[in-house]
Amino acid sequence: MTKTKPDQGFWKLWNLSFGFFGVQIAYALQSANITRIFATIGADPHSLSFFWILPPLMGIIVQPIVGSASDRTWNRLGRRLPYLLIGAAVAVIVMCLLPNAGSFGLTISGAMVFGFIALMFLDTSINMAMQPFKMLVGDQVNERQKGLAYSIQSFLCNAGSLVGYLAPITLTAIGISNLAPEGVVPDSVTYSFYIGAAVLVLCVIYSFVFIREMPPKEYAEYHGIKEEPAGEKKEGMLTLLRKAPATFWTVGLVQFFCWSAFLYMWTYTNGAIAETVWGTTDTKSLAYQNAGNWVGVLFAVQAVGSVIWAIVIPMFRSHKVIYALSLVLGGIGFVSTLFITNQYLLFVSFLLIGCAWAAMLAMPFTILTNSISGKNMGTYLGLFNGTICVPQICAAALGGVVLSLLGGHQISMLVLAGVFLVIGAICVNFIKETYAEA
Repeated sequence: MTKTKPDQGFWKLWNLSFGFFGVQIAYALQSANITRIFATIGADPHSLSFFWILPPLMGIIVQPIVGSASDRTWNRLGRRLPYLLIGAAVAVIVMCLLPNAGSFGLTISGAMVFGFIALMFLDTSINMAMQPFKMLVGDQVNERQKGLAYSIQSFLCNAGSLVGYLAPITLTAIGISNLAPEGVVPDSVTYSFYIGAAVLVLCVIYSFVFIREMPPKEYAEYHGIKEEPAGEKKEGMLTLLRKAPATFWTVGLVQFFCWSAFLYMWTYTNGAIAETVWGTTDTKSLAYQNAGNWVGVLFAVQAVGSVIWAIVIPMFRSHKVIYALSLVLGGIGFVSTLFITNQYLLFVSFLLIGCAWAAMLAMPFTILTNSISGKNMGTYLGLFNGTICVPQICAAALGGVVLSLLGGHQISMLVLAGVFLVIGAICVNFIKETYAEA
């Protein structure tokens, strides 16, 4: 008989996810500044979305491998934590290299290639460092507390985002230069990456000090895992994918529209806000760099909205109702950017977008982990990452074409993102919640 996981105190749930704070700073710096970095080096707006293919592409490769491998790992460092250590170590190195892509005296094409390779390694390492925290909650938290645990993770994720998004404008405010020679990334961005790397190191140390993973025997007892007969062939990823519960696919449908929307936000907000609020499309101008700083502020406002909404989410009994409501609010936020030319009024838009982001971080994993057993938890969460990565890859591949069809105005891509979120909210209807350990 499967043992029921005991309830855990708030601080134990907090410790399980605290390292996500550091990982998310790295992710936020990437999200808010990749378009800015490559545009500053010299990339054409219609090709910007192609750089955004790398993050989800590396995710769809790395996270299933990490999930499957960690299901079969146990050593003195644990089951999931070794992968955090490797991913974070690589991320720290690359975070110190990427923003310097235009500073090594390379040609524009050479700097682009260097940046592209650095981005590939950064994406790979962030994905490797991020995945363990999603799996640790699935491993160690019972069904009753998973909603709270993933909401804490969402809170820490957005707190980390806040730090990453605000770093460039904060450094600019204290006197760090926000303008650099043509093709070179400003110090305000470069130093932000250095600070993010240092915080990530501290968060990894914290995780290793305060997280105790279940040893194999205890893990098996709490997850109903029976010892497999010698020589029995383990189920591969494709087999498990075919056996995935309907919840996996229906939540995945919602994910398709949600992550396509946010891919367009990350790619086009900088250009959209520079044009509609600052009145410029010149990536070499100080106005464009100031708009880039303000995008960090707007993303931080989104993170604040997400933190607040993450507190509200557990108050709703119905996962589906709060999931759909959050996406509709986010959709309204995106569409409203079309009508706003005041930089401060955009706070309202991005607070609403934060509601959708909070739900996207918490609800899919709460619903999914309730429907699968612990035996293949890591593998399924790795495979589920495909529902995050595939839509981003598709959206990135089509971004330039869609931008041209919409007249070349990047603000139109944010409106399209809002439409996608509303469609996602409608698709929440198709989710059927199940419970593997009920």
